[in-house]
Amino acid sequence: MKDQNLDLFDPRTAVMDPEYSPTRARDPDFGFAFNDSNFSDRLLQIEIMADSLDPQSDSDSFHSQSLADWARNRKRRREDIKKEMALDITACPEEQVISCNQIETEDVENENQDESVVAMIEEPHSGDEATNADDSSWNFDSPRVVKVKTLHISSPILAAKSPFFYKLFSNGMRESEQRQVTLRINASEEAALMELLNFMYSNTLTTNTAPALLDVLMAADKFEVASCMRYCSRQLRNLPMTPESALLYLELPSSVLMAEAVQPLTDAAEQFLAARYKDITKFQEEVMKLPLAGVEAILSSDDLQVASEDAVYDFVLKWTRTHYPQLEERREILGSRLGRCIRFPFMSCRKLRKVLACNDFDHDFASKLVLEALFYKAEAPHRQRTQAAEESSSTSRRFVERAYKYRPVKVVDFELPRQQCVVYLDLKREECANLFPSGRVYSQAFHLGGQGFFLSAHCNMDQQSSFHCFGLFLGMQEKGSVTFAVDYEFAARTKPGEEYVSKYKGNYTFTGGKAVGYRNLFAIPWTSFIAEDSPYFTNGTLHLRAELTIRS
Repeated sequence: MKDQNLDLFDPRTAVMDPEYSPTRARDPDFGFAFNDSNFSDRLLQIEIMADSLDPQSDSDSFHSQSLADWARNRKRRREDIKKEMALDITACPEEQVISCNQIETEDVENENQDESVVAMIEEPHSGDEATNADDSSWNFDSPRVVKVKTLHISSPILAAKSPFFYKLFSNGMRESEQRQVTLRINASEEAALMELLNFMYSNTLTTNTAPALLDVLMAADKFEVASCMRYCSRQLRNLPMTPESALLYLELPSSVLMAEAVQPLTDAAEQFLAARYKDITKFQEEVMKLPLAGVEAILSSDDLQVASEDAVYDFVLKWTRTHYPQLEERREILGSRLGRCIRFPFMSCRKLRKVLACNDFDHDFASKLVLEALFYKAEAPHRQRTQAAEESSSTSRRFVERAYKYRPVKVVDFELPRQQCVVYLDLKREECANLFPSGRVYSQAFHLGGQGFFLSAHCNMDQQSSFHCFGLFLGMQEKGSVTFAVDYEFAARTKPGEEYVSKYKGNYTFTGGKAVGYRNLFAIPWTSFIAEDSPYFTNGTLHLRAELTIRS
């Protein structure tokens, strides 16, 4: 049997704010009842206080602002409001003044009150509604009420849409005849609040500009109207995205960003920035000027076009040193934010050693990341794929490989009896297919005897048979006129045994910038190499190995 004392509009028992759709039966249009005394049970008195020194109020220029103007004004207003003193309400002893935080029945901090909202339940006035605005007993330095609006409202409609109004109407009422509720807001919030109240009745807004929608979005967050937040988020996503607007969406107040209703908007902003600045080297100067939220969005993308993860690490250090010259601040940002955008398991061992020696990172944090990266590199390929799959559905992407310009390699070094290294390069079938008809892909650099080397895979035209084929080459990075004699061997994992099988051996005396290799590594046409039944692909991956030994 149902509890007879249950409140029909109790947000703890009702399904509040389902995914908004104006066509759903559960979201009826009560627009006809807005500010109509025939369908209302209370009066809402809105006291509007001055909050700007500008001669033209925000409501006057509301629809003509650019996003840049809107962002600057919002920031300036927040700074001005922090300097304002609280209203002196001692002249109104009979009023019960309730702040947004006090309305909450549980002791939970409400973080989104960056602008003052005061709610009161009071006896109806018998005289001029604006009288209190000029009360001489108010503090002279306090913001003054410049305008008062009175609306007829339906408490069930507002309470059903907003936990804020539900708590306002259900807490602190001494007697049922107290039917007047007063809200105090800043002048900058007036247009947004009126739009919000209208939305709670009609499920739609009359405004469609980005600055106006953003103001309504923040008002909806403040008054806990999730359906309006979803509506604003969807409308903003439908507007053309620009770098300016994307950054603005990512830098909304933390309470708004944390709201589930706004998540699709922030996701769209991150995807826009990631796509626009995908080739980070092409836009490096522009990206260097972006704020933290923008850089995070770009560096978190799997599609980032970058030479290697080493380059991501170098960029992060450069950006943080530019924007956070103080070491402690820099360590905080790297430890809590940007350090988590670097995929250390795909960095070269040579660069990982530099991470341990880098003073910009907290030592314990750096040690943990490097150790994790080395353990990953030591795992068998199937274990690496498992770790990547487990993380692909989470916010952390540290084990998910990007499409690097230079493919990551695994390197095993030996000092005795001779200096030698064994290099493993894996290429997915799709990467190989994309090489046709004349493409090439390079590995990350690796080192032997102090010299840098690289592998490169090619789709070539066989000179004798005139068909395309797969080729593999070994090159030495240019470094002066030094010569270097090396014995080398190329091998590939081959079915059915899936063991590495030697394909070619040779020796070569390198000079800077030179390369050696084989145009047709497998001695078969390209179509046979890339075919579904090719013996060289294991679970869709080509596994290559190169052994290099310094000749004595």
